[in-house]
Amino acid sequence: MWTAPDSLIAPHWAETGFFEAPIAYVPPPARGDDERIQRLRLIRSRRVGPATYLRLLSEHGSAAAALEALPDVARAAGVKDYQPCPEPVVLAELRAAARVGARMICLGDPEYPAHLADISDAPPVLWAMGRVSLLDKPCIALVGTRNASSLGARMARRLAADLGDAGFVVVSGLARGIDTLAHKASLETGTIAVFAGGVDAVYPSENADLAAAIGKTGLRLSEQPLGLQAQARHFPRRNRIVSGLSLGVIVVEAAARSGSLITARMAADQGRDVMAVPGHPMDSRASGANILLRDGATLIRSAEDVIEALGQPADRRTAEALPRRDPAPHQPARAIDQDAALEARILNHLGPVPVAEDQLIRDLAASPREMGQALAVLEMSGRVIRSAGGMVSAA
Repeated sequence: MWTAPDSLIAPHWAETGFFEAPIAYVPPPARGDDERIQRLRLIRSRRVGPATYLRLLSEHGSAAAALEALPDVARAAGVKDYQPCPEPVVLAELRAAARVGARMICLGDPEYPAHLADISDAPPVLWAMGRVSLLDKPCIALVGTRNASSLGARMARRLAADLGDAGFVVVSGLARGIDTLAHKASLETGTIAVFAGGVDAVYPSENADLAAAIGKTGLRLSEQPLGLQAQARHFPRRNRIVSGLSLGVIVVEAAARSGSLITARMAADQGRDVMAVPGHPMDSRASGANILLRDGATLIRSAEDVIEALGQPADRRTAEALPRRDPAPHQPARAIDQDAALEARILNHLGPVPVAEDQLIRDLAASPREMGQALAVLEMSGRVIRSAGGMVSAA
């Protein structure tokens, strides 16, 4: 039985789709109301994520044909009595969008941001409220802690304002702290707020006035159904849109274990520039940014540093001319990714019984330097305990 739109998103839809691997395919523009309705039905259907969506469109040529084939695909995957998303559900979503003035942009449409279309799990459908033309301009993401220090706040405001003056659109996630400051400082020059929930569901509620202002002078963006309230599982999906829209991600104050570092790692995986503002070593709010710098992220002191890292000023670039930068061995993307993998292996290996660090190095075939760095991060984030005698255990 189909219920409210928020039930359409499976808790782990990206991992439970019928196809796991994305394909290199961009669908043609969704011309005509019926095709747009059917594409929305397709992505709102249970167990259909970006990979399944693209493969079905590629194999069947249209959303209507893909929907017709979907029950057979589900049956082959061992799912019985499968029903695609009913048309009345998406018609209700379209009516909700019309009430708030939201516009649907499908992957393959001319308005769809070219840089975002380049990522492997690009959202098949986006809802937009505000100045859609901002999607054609070069974007830079600015993210960070929800509990900013005075210096961090000043830095975020200055960077956002100066980058806006230089011709960049500032992208962030409308969260408390650094995100909020970045949006406010770039309201006049152009800012994009990516929502974790529906584009009409403002979170946190204290940012209602800011969200309203962004809807007028900037752009509100979401892949989620109208009316969906943000839940924890939606934020990582939101973060990959923040980084995917952007040429690079700047982290201003972030804890060692935070959503901002997730965004930075996603940016690295997407071939974007990863940049960070240094902070005091004894301030936990700066530990994540300092970790990124240790691993090779570009150190940022001003908007000029950002422009230098990207290669040239924004007003001399166009979105179509921006090359995708695949991570090279010396770039932070590889280091960040390797660190995350080693940290995960350590956590999987450890238990409550202490293990000698030397033994851990041998078991995981890591160098002492790599192990020391990874354990320092895990200890700082409270996920491991290091005891006397070089012993390590899970927290």
